[in-house]
Amino acid sequence: MENAFGPLPATRIAALEHLQRFVPKAGRDYARLRNYDLGPGGHAHVSMLSPYLRHRLVTEEEVLRSVLARHTAAGAEKFIQEVFWRSYWKGWLEMRPEVWADYQAGLHAAINRTKSESGLRQCWSDACHGQTGLTAFDHWAQELMQTGYLHNHARLWFASIWIFTLKLPWELGADFFLRHLLDGDPASNTLGWRWVAGLQTKGKTYLARPDNIAQFTERRFQPSGLATHAPALSGPDHPPRRPLPGPSTWPKDKRTGLLLHEDDLSPGFLFDAGLSPVSVAGLQTSAHRSPLAVSDLVQGFTRDALNDAAQRWQSRSGNNGGVHDTVTTLVTWARSNTLRQIVTPYAPTGPAAEGLNDLEEALHQHDITLIRPMRDYDSRAWPHATHGFFRFKEKIPQLLAAMGL
Repeated sequence: MENAFGPLPATRIAALEHLQRFVPKAGRDYARLRNYDLGPGGHAHVSMLSPYLRHRLVTEEEVLRSVLARHTAAGAEKFIQEVFWRSYWKGWLEMRPEVWADYQAGLHAAINRTKSESGLRQCWSDACHGQTGLTAFDHWAQELMQTGYLHNHARLWFASIWIFTLKLPWELGADFFLRHLLDGDPASNTLGWRWVAGLQTKGKTYLARPDNIAQFTERRFQPSGLATHAPALSGPDHPPRRPLPGPSTWPKDKRTGLLLHEDDLSPGFLFDAGLSPVSVAGLQTSAHRSPLAVSDLVQGFTRDALNDAAQRWQSRSGNNGGVHDTVTTLVTWARSNTLRQIVTPYAPTGPAAEGLNDLEEALHQHDITLIRPMRDYDSRAWPHATHGFFRFKEKIPQLLAAMGL
């Protein structure tokens, strides 16, 4: 798959090569330069690992081990925190899945508004196509559509301008990102947009300032006409936390299939726990990240990643049952292989989990069990996502120690 910074193959080999190239820069260089957005082809100061981490072609633990083999925890503190931000967001949303449901409801309501409010519809269209007349914003919209990637600092500026300058519903902006980002993640994306809007940390918003944009784009952009105030949006209080699922195991004497999905394509921890499947298949749910059309870049990257993982694990899984995007064909795969149970890595709140819920219901009619074990990394980190990140990050040394780091 091509983009503005060269080929970005959706393979584990490519993920490991990206990691190897970045590790020497994960210390002071990253801390000093990570906020600079130098445009397509100029993202050398960040890892560019996010599309791979999002699908777990390489895992957070593997990245942390590689970085800490080269740097001290203090020297690579900023990068280590960025890795754990993803874990924090996932844990926070997993204990409050109603926030994802509220986002989806708000998105459907906003889409319905665009059907009856021509001014909103035109402004939304201009923003999505990079035709607002705000040079920096338009550049980022087009970069995202063409490459599937935006620098993290640009994502903050873009979201702030979307909400406070263009005054568009935040849910439409979060959806635009999910439709186009190769690393589009339900937790990080939804909660990041909520944070900019003042909904996540109540009353705390992010204002895109012209001087900040000019500084950290090395004056590629010197925007004018941006909002000078960022009043927090109103919304309901956070729902009460739900308990996280406990550990799950599976009988070793039943005929078993391995199901891969786009949230976790590194099932080695299941094999370490004794998994011995007779077949492996994949479930692709990327088309369900939005009620609107998800970009070809996103769907192609996800499909390639699933195929890469299925091929890599086929030698330990009997046969390759292919990648499926419907429950019906997965049930056919399970029955044709006379499976009595299917084991799949736990999927956090989002389209993959929703697809697995539908599959579990369909399999039940054929007396086939779906089992979703959670990896140790998540079961250790997620319970600490009770409040803000700054309380969570106090647990990072403990989490690293649990990995022997």
